Amino acid sequence: MRNPFRVVVVTGVPGVGKTTVLGKLAELAEEKGIRIKIVNFGSSMLNYAVREGIINNRDEIRRLPLRKQLELQQLAARDIIDTASKELGEGDYLIIDTHALVKTVAGYWPGLPKHVIDELKPDMIAVIEASPEVIAARQARDKGRYRSDIGGPQGIARLMEYARAASFASAVFYASTVAIVENREGAPEQAAQEILEKMLNL
Repeated sequence: MRNPFRVVVVTGVPGVGKTTVLGKLAELAEEKGIRIKIVNFGSSMLNYAVREGIINNRDEIRRLPLRKQLELQQLAARDIIDTASKELGEGDYLIIDTHALVKTVAGYWPGLPKHVIDELKPDMIAVIEASPEVIAARQARDKGRYRSDIGGPQGIARLMEYARAASFASAVFYASTVAIVENREGAPEQAAQEILEKMLNL
């Protein structure tokens, strides 16, 4: 039912600040001597897609045909666990940065469907949230990503609502705990500390 190491899936809508929070989490873990490995699920999918020559950047993944995304999902999940199994042991933590829900051209699509959960076997799913207005402002500042198809604050609020529900649905398969963590503006270390405290109780 579980991997030897703890698996923590960290989700959140684009622009919520997952990367920043996870950077702070890595710093806190290092300070406390806790061994963690952070991987980005989208980057793992991207590696396969680029090798096949079907896309050039990560934001193009969600515009691929859904059957191709499904294939990339499974390959990425399996590769992440296989790699972690060679590097991590009991008492270590694998942190997976991903999305519980993805807005695609064909509709909303689960980022953590059963075939992915069966590979990852998460102990916890942490959902990072922030106010829709704050997220919209962060997205506007990030010129390196294409996110205009997600919508303004109203669209972001809707996606957050659906993503939270999707996280709970995914948690059912392996009795994963679900932690809702707020990433307040200017205080990502607080969100990181909250995730770390919950991780240590798994």
